[in-house]
Amino acid sequence: MAETLPQLRMDLDFMPSPLRERPGLLIRDPYHYSDATLIIPPVLVQVLSLFDGQATDLDLRAALVQLTGELDVTPLVEHLRSALNDAGFLDNESYHRLREQRHREFAESPTRLAAHAGSAYPASPADFREVFDGYFAAAGPIEAASDGLLGIAAPHVSPEGGWESYRDAYRLLGPQYKDRVFAILGTSHYGAPQRFGLTRKNFATPLGEARTERGMVDFLAAQAPAAIEMEDYCHSSEHSIEFQVAFLQHLYGPDIRILPILCGSYAKSLYEGGMPEDDPNVARFLAALGEMHAREKGGLLWVLGIDMAHMGQRYGDPFAAVADRDEMAAVARRDQERIERIESGDASGFWEQVQQNRDDLKWCGSAPVYTFLKAVPEARARTLRYQQWNIDPQSVVSFAAMAFRE
Repeated sequence: MAETLPQLRMDLDFMPSPLRERPGLLIRDPYHYSDATLIIPPVLVQVLSLFDGQATDLDLRAALVQLTGELDVTPLVEHLRSALNDAGFLDNESYHRLREQRHREFAESPTRLAAHAGSAYPASPADFREVFDGYFAAAGPIEAASDGLLGIAAPHVSPEGGWESYRDAYRLLGPQYKDRVFAILGTSHYGAPQRFGLTRKNFATPLGEARTERGMVDFLAAQAPAAIEMEDYCHSSEHSIEFQVAFLQHLYGPDIRILPILCGSYAKSLYEGGMPEDDPNVARFLAALGEMHAREKGGLLWVLGIDMAHMGQRYGDPFAAVADRDEMAAVARRDQERIERIESGDASGFWEQVQQNRDDLKWCGSAPVYTFLKAVPEARARTLRYQQWNIDPQSVVSFAAMAFRE
């Protein structure tokens, strides 16, 4: 009897393989329920569509016979099913057990562990300090920022690729800011749209634990409960805040105070029109942030962990993107138009540009930027550096270092 194939999870990352010697489709789990990465050979990519919860194993066998010209495809069928299942990439009982286990582990952990130590930056304190010291070595002494500094924007791309912009943003933070609460607005790449991910957990890095200001978390949760995902699992693996904590601890040591906020996309506004705050829950959260900023003025310093455009084959574009060349020169001009709106504090003008073509530039930092501009309307920005970086040979991310003042 024919067996129905389970459905392939649609919340995975799919991108062309970056390895020339291993072409195909790279699949990985952005939620880190599974740490597996698979590269599906080109001939098998064509049959992934059969993992839709409706096709059967007989359909898969027939398709593979036609594609390969082989009559006995049993080993190939078993290998493909086993690889997808063992990786947790199929929407079945195996995946649901794995998902429940990861959520339980995050809920029970007293701290938010350093998910990217040992990959994006060193896991040992000595190596951490050496690498981060190197990022700042060519910059000269830290600038003494003038009064009125409200915050900075830095990338959340890998420090390896964005270190110059990280450096230019963070060198503004002199010792006079050490005792501030750093309100970190990060992109929630996989969080629920129109929602803000909060956690009361402290953030750990190889240098130690940064203390989350739970009173501020509780205030936001009380003011706009329907807008919030409390103890949002996305915090467990999201890098957009972790990288900012790492740079802050490099400057000030581990004993810093933070308010970590993940900003989900404003997808409804982007695709259906209107402004993000047309959602009453979003409006309440933005108002609560603004109230907190006004109440704590002088005690907060805002940090935006944002990247800008994402272009090229990894991100679904039909061309291979090269930093600062060809199509990316036009992207730089369009990025600059948005940056000018940010610099002038024009939240609505910025968002209208993002809405054009449903954000074909794929600015993953648009929600944190808009959130900040609405909560701190007096902020005016100065761009310190704009960069583009080839995250792989066919794909580019753009980002900038910015300073916000009154």
